[in-house]
Amino acid sequence: MDIETLERAAQRGIISHKQLQELIAFSAAQDNDEPTSEEQLRFIRNFGDIFITLGVLFVAFSIAAMHLSQIQWLLPAALFLGAAEWLVRVRRLALPGIAILISTLYFLSKALGASQFETATLQFLTLSVCSLLFYLRYRMPFSLLPVATGLVAATVSSVGIDMFRHQLLFTAMGLIVFLVAMSFDAQDRKRQRRASDCGFWLHLLASPLIVHGMMTTLLFSHAGVLDAGSNREIALLLFFILFLLTALFVDRRAMLVSSLSYAIYAIFKVVSSNILDSNNLPLVIFIGFGVFIVLFGTYWYKLRRLLFRPLRGSWPARFVPEI
Repeated sequence: MDIETLERAAQRGIISHKQLQELIAFSAAQDNDEPTSEEQLRFIRNFGDIFITLGVLFVAFSIAAMHLSQIQWLLPAALFLGAAEWLVRVRRLALPGIAILISTLYFLSKALGASQFETATLQFLTLSVCSLLFYLRYRMPFSLLPVATGLVAATVSSVGIDMFRHQLLFTAMGLIVFLVAMSFDAQDRKRQRRASDCGFWLHLLASPLIVHGMMTTLLFSHAGVLDAGSNREIALLLFFILFLLTALFVDRRAMLVSSLSYAIYAIFKVVSSNILDSNNLPLVIFIGFGVFIVLFGTYWYKLRRLLFRPLRGSWPARFVPEI
């Protein structure tokens, strides 16, 4: 029986909260000598979840194709919130809940008239608050992703388009989201409860923000030592090595999934004009880097123990799964 089931049993009075804590402590004591388990995707349980989600998306896309007035978009938003009461609160279906929340936010954005990004600060904040209320109502960890995304979008919108000239600000916002994600991770180092799932979704947002800011700064900067030959590629390679080590230390492969796909696309966009040139050293470097990532993922926990064993018992190690 998993922790979520026990928590619901405590909420319904089947067991007391004191007994719940004792059961969690007992389970933790039994698992103390076991290695950290793989990072699980708990938002999908079986093919039935996928089937129901497809039905939700079918209805959502059909409604989205309609020509409704601004105020009329509130009706499908209310309809989907009613579906959330049944599918998320009663049936506890996470994947359909994700589709319902995204669809609801889309309908609300149409009702709020959030069409101009530069002037949509209030609309983004409203959508972020709605996502937070959805989280408080249904305790669905994915809800925190649109909460954070709305706050980031509101920040970019309020600062203005000039922010795109200072790409490191995206990295700064990504680091803030990363720290919030780590605060959830630290509450559940064994990755068994809701807090860990909340951290998972926030890492998916934090990583591309960090990577985007650093990549655009390193690749498109026209000042300083980065103009000298392949210094940019070397700096970028060092950044990704540091990024990989960080993901390894905090034991979050989700960080790599959400950032490396963007990084590979951006790298090949930059070097595409020189693909037939004889000087393809950056491509060779990143091909080798890709092979390194494959090996890195295959021997994830062995590398983690090998590299970070000296940090066992240190202050940073208290916030991550046991090394």
